[in-house]
Amino acid sequence: MDHISEVLDLLDLQRLDTDLFAGRHPETEQQRTFGGQVMAQALAALYRTVPDDRLCHSLKGYFLRPGSTASDIHYTVARTRDGGSFTTRRVTASQSGRDIFVMSASFKVAEDGLDHAAMPSKPPIPPEECPRLSQVLGTRSPRTAEMWEREWAALDTRHVGSSYRELSQGPRLQVWLRTVGEMPDDPRLHQMVLAYASDMTLLGVTTLPHPEAFGSPRLQMATVDHSMWFHRHIRADGWVLYDQSSPNAANGLGFARGQLYDQAGVLGASTSQEGLIRLVDGEAG
Repeated sequence: MDHISEVLDLLDLQRLDTDLFAGRHPETEQQRTFGGQVMAQALAALYRTVPDDRLCHSLKGYFLRPGSTASDIHYTVARTRDGGSFTTRRVTASQSGRDIFVMSASFKVAEDGLDHAAMPSKPPIPPEECPRLSQVLGTRSPRTAEMWEREWAALDTRHVGSSYRELSQGPRLQVWLRTVGEMPDDPRLHQMVLAYASDMTLLGVTTLPHPEAFGSPRLQMATVDHSMWFHRHIRADGWVLYDQSSPNAANGLGFARGQLYDQAGVLGASTSQEGLIRLVDGEAG
C-alpha cells in the first residue's frame, strides 16, 4: 500500500452503530497519537452524518488527553442541528472508556455572495527549491531526518523559511506541503487531509524565538485546542503554502495561527492553535 492510500484508508472509518465509528492507527514509532490524525478522523466521522450538499466551513477541537497508538479510537457523533443552510455536529473521541478529544463543526450549502481574500505578503520560494522539512528538523531536533520522513511519509513537506527577528509581527514559519500521490476529487477528503497536515508544525512556531526550540527534550509540547476555517476548495495533492505565525507565548502556552494557500495564491483555509510549551527541568511549573 502506498503512503497516500494508507492515509485515505485511515479516513475510511468503520461504522459500529448509526453515529458511532472506529478509526485505526498507521504504523508509527510514536506511543502518542498524532493530533492531526484525530482531527481528520473526527471530521470523517462527522461527514458520515451530514447531507452530501454541505461542506465544513469551521471546526473547533479540544485535546483532553493523549491518545494511544495501541488501540483504535472510537468517535461518537451528536447531531446538534440540521437547518435550511447550516448543519452543526459534535463528536467525541474516546479510548478505553475515556474521552481524549471533542470537536464541534459547522457545515453549510454553497452560495454566491461577497468575496475577497488576502494573498501571501510576497511570493515564496518555489517548493522545488526548498529543502525537505524532515532534513531541517533532523538538524534541529534530537530525532533523525529519517524518523521525521517515516512519520509524515504521506506528505511531501518543504521548508521555505523561518524568522523570529521581526517580533512586531511575531515569529513566522512557511512550509510547502502536498500529498505524495493524487487524491480523489471529493473536496471532503481534501479538507480532512488539510486538517491532518495543519497540526504538523503550527505549535512549533511558538518556540522559534526561544533557546529551547521545537523538538528539544527540555520542552513538553502538546496541542490544547485547534480551530480551522475552510474558505474555498483547494487540493491537498497540489502544492499548498502553509504560512504560520505566533503573536504570543505566555503562561506555559503558545498561540499560533496560519493560512493555507494553493500555489496560485488562493486562500483555502485558516487555522489557529494554542498548546502547552512547558519547560520540564524545573525552570517553569
